[in-house]
Amino acid sequence: MYSPPPDPDTEQRMRAHHAHTAKALDVQVEPGVEFWGWAGRTLGVPACTATGVPVWLRLVSAPEDKAAGKLWDGALDAQHAFGDLDGRRPALLVVHDAVDDGIAYRAELSVRVGDPVLSDDPVLQHDLQLPGSWWNDLAGTLAKVSAAGTDRVAVRQQYMERAIPDFVGIPAPAVSCWTTAHADLHWSNLTSPLRLLDWEAWGQAPEGFDSATLYAYSLLQPDTAARVRAVFSVLGSPAGLAAEATVCAQLLQTVSCGDNLTLAAPLRAWSEELRRR
Repeated sequence: MYSPPPDPDTEQRMRAHHAHTAKALDVQVEPGVEFWGWAGRTLGVPACTATGVPVWLRLVSAPEDKAAGKLWDGALDAQHAFGDLDGRRPALLVVHDAVDDGIAYRAELSVRVGDPVLSDDPVLQHDLQLPGSWWNDLAGTLAKVSAAGTDRVAVRQQYMERAIPDFVGIPAPAVSCWTTAHADLHWSNLTSPLRLLDWEAWGQAPEGFDSATLYAYSLLQPDTAARVRAVFSVLGSPAGLAAEATVCAQLLQTVSCGDNLTLAAPLRAWSEELRRR
């Protein structure tokens, strides 16, 4: 999802460091194409190596004393844990770190995915006619992800115990099984043929967390939402209740902050369904 740079100073600083990194890594960026992350924290641009290989150069910035932890190391940790995930994840090729005037910068050079994402908005705004093979590939890939061991945490029990009563109106359900999740599985992070993008947030979460997230972002398209539930039988089951309640609470919390307002009504309907289970 495109987000413009927040202010001219940030824009100038990020572009300058992005250009410096491109030179250091000997890649040529493609002019006129920029993808800015939330609040100008990231800047991604398509590029090519000196031998003409298409790549993606993404620059992340943070105050130097905060340049660590789950989000900062997410892509690098995912490369170590999954590699290219049997072709379903764009492999990370090089990481380049720098610090300037108290700001840390990490450049991530990855294999470029040639196919566009399935939606410019994480919230699906149009129905998708995806073949059964795509859904099978997604289910199989998420099963591989879920089986990976990690000490990274995507969802904390303390958050669930606080947010689920506040936003869903039930006590936090017991988690029957913690598994590894991509943890940001929405339609702007998926392509066809299947690739899973943006691995910053991955880690341990309640079983079914990824499928519940994809379901939540599909709520405006009933046919696609129904397909998600049909493919992932954990949704609607006792084992999936904790994940569903967590995702519902997370997104209702964003609604309370003025984001994802188009999902407000279907999320509230979903929370009512969860209260009846």
